[in-house]
Amino acid sequence: MQIDGERMREDFDALAAIGATAAGGVDRPSLGEAHLAARRWFLERAAAAGLATRVDAAGNHSALLAADGPTLLLGSHLDSVPNGGRYDGALGVVAALHVLLAVRGTELPVALEAIDFTDEEGTLVGLLGSEALAGTLARETLRAPRGGRDALLAGLARAGLREDELALARRDPESLAGYLELHIEQGPVLERAGVQIGVVTTIVGARSYALVFRGAAGHAGTTPMDARRDAGLAAAAFVVAANELVVRDFPGCVATIGDLHLEPGAYNVVPGSARVALEFRSGDGAELEALETALLDAARREADAQRTELEIAPVGRWKPTPLDAGVCDAIENAAAALGLESLRLRSGAGHDAQAVAGVTPAGMIFVPSVAGLSHDPGESTAWEDCVNGANVLLGAALRLACR
Repeated sequence: MQIDGERMREDFDALAAIGATAAGGVDRPSLGEAHLAARRWFLERAAAAGLATRVDAAGNHSALLAADGPTLLLGSHLDSVPNGGRYDGALGVVAALHVLLAVRGTELPVALEAIDFTDEEGTLVGLLGSEALAGTLARETLRAPRGGRDALLAGLARAGLREDELALARRDPESLAGYLELHIEQGPVLERAGVQIGVVTTIVGARSYALVFRGAAGHAGTTPMDARRDAGLAAAAFVVAANELVVRDFPGCVATIGDLHLEPGAYNVVPGSARVALEFRSGDGAELEALETALLDAARREADAQRTELEIAPVGRWKPTPLDAGVCDAIENAAAALGLESLRLRSGAGHDAQAVAGVTPAGMIFVPSVAGLSHDPGESTAWEDCVNGANVLLGAALRLACR
């Protein structure tokens, strides 16, 4: 049993045309018009193929093959980052749909469901649909979503969703047989190793902080260098120190300064304040704690060195998520049966699988990203690798369905 790679390519290209950008990517932020159009395409394509469809209270869109047994979920997401790539998330949804098309007429002891989760990328909340399904979507998150409260309410209204009903999307863990997600790697490991299939063992944990260095603004010409309390200098020193610290003491971890804003922001004024967006990630919980301590201590040292004050505010956090060992074995065996080489690795990016893994055995299949590029219009994966991934998804699903 194999995926129809040519038909899958037709569907993938049709989907990529929705929200397409001139640079070759897609722009489908969660619950915007292009995203809603992509979701309509998914339901219409599934219904035209004779599959049942449904939309739950969190807006998760599904195509279904019913059976007398628990449900094996296969899927990903159709939303994108602003000005993103065509493969991130969408490949997993299209491949899941084609697994259902491939097994139609085959009697299985589980139901199969191809699911498109709501707001994976975090334009509004992040993992909204998968956390709602898992029953872990917190009220506090909805009250202060990362994309802003007004944007969340407007998006829910466009999609015809009610905030007070999102929790109704929760599934009973007893009703689930597992979850499989096919995704592009979004990094260079598989391509560098010359390996076709990645078997994800862990999704890393991450923490983010808003740091504000507060010094004293002053005239750039008349304030002597030794009299300055330069917030910009403190922030810049921390950026360099953070990079050196991670490279030296935490190999395998990453830390990023994603934004740095100086105020008042003029050529002729010593910066009085500097706002820094800090994020860091690790696949090990204890290591993540140690990395947090080391980075925040470094920020305090640089603040003291420049005689500035430091404000530290947590913004977001998620724990490292180990994926199910049995599901990893099923993926690895499915790849081997197809003559494909596989490699076990961690995911440095967050995925819906990390939410679903809390309620059912979950696993992820990676396929190579050309040059490791993602969240960019140039994001690409060779179509042969996409079909390989879809066939591994099919093989792993059959193994899990029949175990």
